[in-house]
Amino acid sequence: MMLSFFDQFMSPTYMGIPLIALAIALPWTLYPTPTSRWLNNRVLTLQGWFINRFTQQLLLPLNPGGHKWAVLLTSLMLFLITINMLGLLPYTFTPTTQLSLNMGLAVPLWLATVIIGMRNQPTAALGHLLPEGTPVPLIPVLIIIETISLFIRPLALGVRLTANLTAGHLLIQLIATAAFVLLPIMPTVAILTATGLFLLTLLEVAGAMIQAYVFGLLLSLYLQENV
Repeated sequence: MMLSFFDQFMSPTYMGIPLIALAIALPWTLYPTPTSRWLNNRVLTLQGWFINRFTQQLLLPLNPGGHKWAVLLTSLMLFLITINMLGLLPYTFTPTTQLSLNMGLAVPLWLATVIIGMRNQPTAALGHLLPEGTPVPLIPVLIIIETISLFIRPLALGVRLTANLTAGHLLIQLIATAAFVLLPIMPTVAILTATGLFLLTLLEVAGAMIQAYVFGLLLSLYLQENV
C-alpha cells in the first residue's frame, strides 16, 4: 500500500483511541525529579542550569511585574522543545505539527495577556490601537488595521510553529526517500544525498529548539505590552 508523505502527521490510534494525549503527557516523565539531598547529581545540576538560562532569556523583555509568568513560560518552552525533539526520532509522532494543538496553546495564552492589559492598564492597552499623532482622517483605518493585527497574533503563533515543523519533516522524508531510491542506481549521489540528510537533521534539531524558544519569546513580548 502506497502511503502519502502527509500520513506521518496523522495522529496514531489504538483501538480507536487517539494516542496524541499519550504523546503530550509522556515528555514530562522523561525529566529527572529533584531529590531531597543537599547536593544534586550531574544530570540535575545540568538540567537546572539550562532551565535557569532559558528562564533568564525569556524574562529579559519583561519588567518585574511580568516575572510572575516565569514558571508558565519556562514550562511551555520546555514542553515544546521536548515534543519537537522526540518527533525527530524514527517511528514517532509530533503533536506540534497539528495546528489544532498549537492554536489551543496560542489562543488562551494570547487572550490572557490581552485580558491582563485590559484589567491593569485599559488606557494603555487601547492606546496601542492608535499611534500618537495620527491624522484625524486616518484614525478609523488605523484602528481597524491595528485590531486585525492584534487578532492575527495567535494565528501567527500557531501557524509559524506548525509550518516550520511540517516543512522540516516533509523535507527530511523527501530527501530520505530520494537517497533510498538512488542507492542501487547511483551510489555516489545517494551517499551525497545521505550526507545532506544528516546535515538537514542537525539543522532540524536546532530548528525544533529555536521554534519552541520563539513561541515563548513572542508570548513574553505580548505580555510586556500589557503589564
